[in-house]
Formats: sequence, structure tokens, C-alpha cells
Amino acid sequence: MIIPHTSLSQSALRAVIEEFVSREGTDYGCEVSLDAKVQSVMRQLEQGRVCVVFDTQSESCDIVSVGSARYKLLINSSGSVD
Repeated sequence: MIIPHTSLSQSALRAVIEEFVSREGTDYGCEVSLDAKVQSVMRQLEQGRVCVVFDTQSESCDIVSVGSARYKLLINSSGSVD
């Protein structure tokens, strides 16, 4: 399920983004502060390049690229972005 990032409180959205950017395997090639990573993802959300998704089976949130196969599968199964 796609969740509009604007429907989340600022604190909830920041928590989702912080969890996303702090996962193992996220490599920026140099030391980047947590705040800089959060701001980068926030810009991508505002630009519509990524979106927040909620998986009802695992009851977890994720952030995915709108160009990803996972996003396209979500759109095709729901019939809309909302």
C-alpha cells in the first residue's frame, strides 16, 4: 500500500526515513551525517522520486523508488497511486 508522505506526522515520517537510511548496506562512499541523509530522502519524497509504502503482511514501512519494480507492482495491483 502506498502511503502519501504528507499524511504522516513529521515525527513519524522522520522515524521511517531514519530507519531506511540507517540500514546495513547503505554506502555513500564517504561519511555523511544522519541529518544529511534524512534531508536527501525528504527531497526525493517531495520531488516524487520515491514514496513510502506499507506492507500489511510484515506490518512495516519502506521507501521505494517510483521507477522500481516493487512500485510498479503496487500501482498495478491497486489501480492508482492513492
